[in-house]
Amino acid sequence: MDPDAPLPLVTPDLLVATCSGTGEPLHCNVAWSKTFGDGALWAGLPEEDVRFADEYLTDATRGLLVTHQVFLVEEPEAEVPTPVLLHFLPVRLPTAGSGPFPVVITGEVLKEPVSWAADQTRRRRMEMLGQMAMGIAHDFNNLLTSILGNAELLRERLPFTPDADEARGLLATLEQAAGDGAALVRRIQQYIRHEKQERFEPVQLRTIVEEVITLTRPYWHNEPRRQGIQIELESDLSAPPLIQGSPTELREVLVNLVLNAVQAMPSGGVLRLRTYPHPSRGAVVEVEDTGVGMSEHVRARIFEPLFTTKGEGGTGMGLTVSYGIIQEHNGAVEVESEPGRGTLFRLSFPAAQKDARPAPDSGGAAPAERTDAPGLLARILVVDDEPMVRSVTANLLRFKGHTVAEAVGGAEALGLLDAGSFDLVITDLSMPEMNGRELARHVRDRHPGLPIILLTGDTDAHESADDLDAVVQKPYKLDALEAVIRQVLRPGDEGEADAEA
Repeated sequence: MDPDAPLPLVTPDLLVATCSGTGEPLHCNVAWSKTFGDGALWAGLPEEDVRFADEYLTDATRGLLVTHQVFLVEEPEAEVPTPVLLHFLPVRLPTAGSGPFPVVITGEVLKEPVSWAADQTRRRRMEMLGQMAMGIAHDFNNLLTSILGNAELLRERLPFTPDADEARGLLATLEQAAGDGAALVRRIQQYIRHEKQERFEPVQLRTIVEEVITLTRPYWHNEPRRQGIQIELESDLSAPPLIQGSPTELREVLVNLVLNAVQAMPSGGVLRLRTYPHPSRGAVVEVEDTGVGMSEHVRARIFEPLFTTKGEGGTGMGLTVSYGIIQEHNGAVEVESEPGRGTLFRLSFPAAQKDARPAPDSGGAAPAERTDAPGLLARILVVDDEPMVRSVTANLLRFKGHTVAEAVGGAEALGLLDAGSFDLVITDLSMPEMNGRELARHVRDRHPGLPIILLTGDTDAHESADDLDAVVQKPYKLDALEAVIRQVLRPGDEGEADAEA
């Protein structure tokens, strides 16, 4: 059999059962009976799973969508139970009114046929998904590079007026959002490559909450008012002790909690954010709303994967991911909620060591100072097949006072190098015909002493970089790129460059 030949997909039998609004089974298809048996609806399930199945069925009769629940069916002749994935779907008939609702239960057996072909099909589909994700990540990093670069250029060209100061604040928010997007892309790339997470750094929770308030303002202020709804923001942000963490991941958690709070107040209400120190808990942040609240049963399940009360509008993963991030930070979460009386999320994190210092603000509303010194300005060749990225890189370097030439690919770059004189080459990695590493090898052969910096959106580009002087991750900040340029042009000032980058 040709290993490269396309393989057929394995289509599982769909399990279907229908129940009345009181939970009585009305019909089961052949696949259901074959899996669970011809007896009761849950024949074949252990007693504990029967209890959960009955609870989910009751939830569905009340109108709650319950999806992606896995049960283990015991088969007499099988050595291990068979996993079955079930979805409980309420049927909202016109005659049902406000309930109880009939329920359709659908599912499939999560047991692949024992065949080499099916296993290869699954592997190939996952490999294709990973390749697609990496390609999307590369393109997205290029877009973010352009957004960040143009935002920096625009910020530097604004006059020093009150209106311009406000515009700088908006640009800083844009840069922060783009930076968080880049961090999210890196997490996806690291997950696909099974890479370890970056080290944590000292973080001030109050600063994170202030940034989240700005980032989410369209959701709790602009959009509700457009709909004729008013959501008031109340904040009490005292300075808790520093914690060790990832600013991007902490922002992700708090943004998710704020958006959930807004969605819980469809008629308006009050959103409260607090930060404060606690003698035993360390640093504490609270997100509270005056919305619809939750029952004890729902509150107990909100962190379960794929559990959602939002129907088709929810994925059931937001709070699950948030809970995982909190655990990674050695934190704890408490939830207080009652139907009709709102919800309070209280997050607490252990304090960092007393000698920790917060990381510098990555967004930065203040304009960068010109730090060019005599002898540091360079003649630079920028090589990139993406016009948008090449243009913004060249313009940023020109803003710093460098003389810049541009090339759309490796062949043109080699021609310009042979015809002129340059101090440095900055090249993209992913280019057609001749990629950045291949160009670097050609440059080393023709111009052995010419420094080369590689720009890339790939997380593993630092590996096998013998033909390169430095690697800079996309998207980058101008000051970070300038620090690397100084490092490769003046290797003796490596410590200074590292401090600036």
